[in-house]
Amino acid sequence: MTDMKTPRRRQLLKGAAVAAGAMSAPMLAKAQAAPVSLRIQSTWPAKDIFHEYALDFAKKVNDMAGGRLKIEVLPSGSVVPAFQLLDAVSKGTLDGGHGVIAYHYGKNSALALWGSGPAFGMDPNMVLAWHNYGGGKALVEEIYQTLNMDVVSYLYGPMPTQPLGWFKKPVAKVEDMKGLKFRTVGLAVDVFTEMGTAVNPLPGGEIVPALDRGLIDAAEFNNASSDRLLGFPDVVKNCMLQSFHQSGEQFEILFNKTKLNSLPQELRAIIDYAVQAASADMSWKAVQRNSQDYIELKKAGVKFYKTPDAVLRAQLAAWDKTIEKKAAENPLFKKVLDSQRAFAQRAGQWQNDYTVDFKMAYNHYFGANAKKG
Repeated sequence: MTDMKTPRRRQLLKGAAVAAGAMSAPMLAKAQAAPVSLRIQSTWPAKDIFHEYALDFAKKVNDMAGGRLKIEVLPSGSVVPAFQLLDAVSKGTLDGGHGVIAYHYGKNSALALWGSGPAFGMDPNMVLAWHNYGGGKALVEEIYQTLNMDVVSYLYGPMPTQPLGWFKKPVAKVEDMKGLKFRTVGLAVDVFTEMGTAVNPLPGGEIVPALDRGLIDAAEFNNASSDRLLGFPDVVKNCMLQSFHQSGEQFEILFNKTKLNSLPQELRAIIDYAVQAASADMSWKAVQRNSQDYIELKKAGVKFYKTPDAVLRAQLAAWDKTIEKKAAENPLFKKVLDSQRAFAQRAGQWQNDYTVDFKMAYNHYFGANAKKG
């Protein structure tokens, strides 16, 4: 048996110890590295379901990062007003933000095409498909580059179809829209203006007080849960369902590009995949919460009406005039439109041909002539 105390044996053991120490040093340094903290602000009140979606995204990142990255989410107005979010993130005043891309409409009208309008017949999930696989993402990057914005944009979270809005009197015909003082945002401003309304693009928190004081006659925001929380049923009792003004909208998560690029690659990957996971989770939660709050709004005495087809067709006609004008003024607007149109023509035909009429099945089980089980 070899003597454990021989010089050669002691030298081998010493070498092994040095090698083990060299291997463990990077692991120790990694474990002891200070966690990165990012502060982002949403454009939503703290109690709104939209702010909850922002918190859900942050939790996914924080859970997957295992302490190496922590995102803190602040409610709207904590640092800057909602409509100043893009500039604040670009300048590094905030590390990131959660909102909708249509809020940046004033900087380049093309940005509102990710949400406003009928999107050539695409639903919000198809708009996201176009964005991620049909060229939309590169176009957003191009627009932000022309604006010298140091940001990275992630679009996610397909929103359910938004109502036409809340009205003091139900809308029965196109003429009922004319002369109304109406709240909306993005390219919907142009659409409703074309239809004869006087538009005021108020932030979410200012809508119901303006309705209550008579500063506006009608308004739209987004969904049953948010509308209920904002207090619409406290001041108006008529809601018109279905509209093309924002039928394909989604959320935007922004990060300061310099800050994001300074993160290790694995943390950037966690953010990327958290966006995708949050997109699916948001769409599921919306079904659950919006359907519950729809019932609660009815219990509160709100009367819901389907928007007349004549009004929907008038929206499409107004949209056509709006995009023709904007495309002539803005080459990037036309570039986005052309990309959307090409994708929608192909993908829309597939979806329309393949998708069954789910309303038929719903009526079979729950309609007036359904069997009572």
